[in-house]
Parts: sequence; C-alpha cells; structure tokens
Amino acid sequence: MNPTKNVLIKNGCVVNSTGQTQADVLIVNGKFEHIAADIPVPDTCEVIDATGCYVMPGGIDVHTHFNIDVGIASSCDDFFTGTRAAACGGTTTIIDHMGFGPAGCNLHHQLEVYHGYARDKAVVDYSFHGVIQHIDDAIIDEIPSMVDEGISSFKLYLTYLYKLNDSDILRALQRLNEVGALTTVHPENDAVIAQRRADFLTAGLTAPLYHARSRPPECEAEAIARMINLARLSGNAPLYIVHLSNGLGLDYLRLAKVRHQQVWVETCPQYLMLDERLYLREDALKFILSPPLRDVRDQDALWCGISDGTIDVVATDHCTFPYQQRVALSNGDFSRCPNGLPGVENRLLLLFSAGVMSGRISPERFVSLTSTMPAQLFGLWPQKGCIVVGADADVVIIDPQASTTICHSELHDNADYSPYEGMECQGKIRHTLSRGETLWSQGKFTGTAGRGHFLKRQPFNYSDF
Repeated sequence: MNPTKNVLIKNGCVVNSTGQTQADVLIVNGKFEHIAADIPVPDTCEVIDATGCYVMPGGIDVHTHFNIDVGIASSCDDFFTGTRAAACGGTTTIIDHMGFGPAGCNLHHQLEVYHGYARDKAVVDYSFHGVIQHIDDAIIDEIPSMVDEGISSFKLYLTYLYKLNDSDILRALQRLNEVGALTTVHPENDAVIAQRRADFLTAGLTAPLYHARSRPPECEAEAIARMINLARLSGNAPLYIVHLSNGLGLDYLRLAKVRHQQVWVETCPQYLMLDERLYLREDALKFILSPPLRDVRDQDALWCGISDGTIDVVATDHCTFPYQQRVALSNGDFSRCPNGLPGVENRLLLLFSAGVMSGRISPERFVSLTSTMPAQLFGLWPQKGCIVVGADADVVIIDPQASTTICHSELHDNADYSPYEGMECQGKIRHTLSRGETLWSQGKFTGTAGRGHFLKRQPFNYSDF
C-alpha cells in the first residue's frame, strides 16, 4: 500500500484512554484528519470496514531487547524480525533497551551502535533508552547531550556485570532529574543472587527451578524499596520500575504512590499469564528469564495492580534466545542459560483476552496500559498513544468476536518457540497501521524493512499530562 494514500476506517468503536465512541476515522498523509460519525468516502481513499471491532491507538512497547549481546549469546531477533513481529501483533512503536557496550565506553557509543542496528531494518517507529554502566564526571556531563538527541530515559542495573552502587545511583538520579530524563531500573539485589546461586551450584542443584529459587521475590522487592528511597533522597527524582513480577514489590510501590512520589511501574504478560510451575517441565529452559516467573499468588497480586491502577504499563521485555541454543549452552546448569523470553507479537492479544474480555479491565484501561501511558511517560505524547486529529495514524483494529490460538509456527519473530504456545485468546488482530500505512491485514504482513522512523523523544515532564 502507498503510505501517502488516504484511509477511511468505517463503523468501528474508537477507543482512547479517556473514552470510546462509535465513529469513522479518516487518515490523510499519515495523520488522523477527521474523527466523526459516518464520514463520506473521499475519492481515491482506501476503506477498512471495522464493523464490530475496536479501533485503538497502535501499541507502544517500551521494553524490548533486539540485537542484544549478553556475552554468552546474542539475541536471534534483530530490528527487522523483532519489529515485524511487533507490527503483526498490533504494536506500532518500540523503545529498545540498549545492551552494554565495552567497559568504560561513553553514553554515545551504544547510541551510535544501535542507530546502526535499527537503520534500514525497523518496520515500525522506534527509539532507545540510554544505558548507564558506570558513573564518573564525564558520564554526568554527557547526559544532557543525550537528552538533546531525543534519549530522555536511561536504564540503571542493580545486578549483572555493570551494576551500580548506591552512591553512583544517587548521582545518576540527581543528574537525570535535573536534565529532564526518566530513570528506569532493573531492580534485583545482586549480593543475594550471587550467594544463593553459589549455594545451589555447590549443592549440585542446577535444574531450572533453582534459577527461580536463586532470585526470590524478596530479592526484587528489596531493590525496589531501595530505589524508591534513593529517588526520594534525590529530590523526588522520577523513577520507573521495569518488569515487576511480585506482590511484595507492588506493595512498596503502592506505598510510594500514596506518598505522592514520582514512581511508575511496568509489568509484562509473562508475569500475568505464566507461573513457576513451568520450571518443573522437561522444557523448563524455555522459561528462564530475570526476574523469574513467580507463583500464582504473585500473579493474582499483579492482576489486582492492573485492575486498581497501581501498575501503569504493560510491556514485554522481549529478548529471544532459541530453545536449542539454551539447551546447548546450559548443559544442565541454569546459571549458563541466557535469560529472556519472546513475546512482542503476543502482548496486546494476551492482555486484551485475559483483561478486557474477562472483564478485569475496560477497553480504555487497556489502551492506557499499552499505548497512552507509555507515550506520556517516554516523551511521545501526543504524537503517539491516542486517536486524535493531528496525531500519527498508528492504529490496531481488534475483533473481539473472533478467537486466536497462539502457535509459534504462525508468529513472525526469529525464535524457535513461544512461551504461550497453545493459549486460546478471545480476540484477533485484524489490522495494524503505522502512520497510515498498513503493515498487517487479515493475517498477512505487508510492511517493509527500514520504513520505521527514529523518534526523537521529548524531555520527561509529567506535568505535561
């Protein structure tokens, strides 16, 4: 399809985070031009009949890992296969968490590397989170220029090779707050992980279940509480917790929100749909990720957080390492298995089915979790995240009457399995449009590599919304 061709979406239920209405949507030159009941069909206009369907803003996945190298392995999804899968699942924008660069590198090093990865590859629009792997005066001084280049969020790690200590975290939080950047954090207590992992390995307990046992909920929750307090000590610096997996951490976040602290939280479909019993399966290596899957009580707690508004965003943490590679690398030892799950194609449908169609959340809340809040928090609002006149015409059309069985052979990432294999979802992704161009229609991918635009994001300013 010609991306400049006008498109008229007829007879759908248009849903924004603020409400829904039965309306037609006219798209002209990649932007929403007119939203009203019964818009006449203009000349030379493609018409999409959305009768009985929801017409929603395209999904924004603010947590992916394409092209990432974790030392022992590299992701099998690059910015083409990863964003192709995103488009086929209704996601029209991604913000990728850049991987670590060489020891001692500056912030722009990885930014240039990732521009190279995504340029001429990405199917959908994209941006990157900065990654801070050490703190010194040079890094502190470099942060403003990254924000000027549209990188208005940065990730800190409390575990892994380039974990930061508390004094460095304080410096980072303070500087990021000063220059209009949002701090995102992977919160796990590294000392706890190291000790428990060593104890299990010494005892010969190397099965996948002990991956989860080495990273208990308290390990994650303690780090969340510590980050909340460090952010408070840094002038109430804005803080975003990635991939929340447990109820205790959610309790700490509720307390921070009651105290009117600037803190937001993301969870992922795997923590809402899967649980730790999968670590007892013969193919348990498929489900190794960090934080690990939890028990059903934590799953229930997260659904309560989704329903009551405590959780702000549902992203994926899409990070793909093939099952056969996991088996070969681990050789029966969980500590040698690369961490991460695929899922960028399944996020919207899983949450729509388990959330909207089950009655747990409204269609408006679904849009907030998957598109509007991501856009607002990460400097894309109101260009993205809403169906309003003048915004980019990013659209997902979901048919609530149809059903979908998730089968990896029909997915579009580059993994060799899906953690959601065989799940029955109520709903179907009928169409995905990015800036008015159809990328997915009635089961067919029609996008092209390199059409995605890099998004220069605005500085963080919560008062804007």
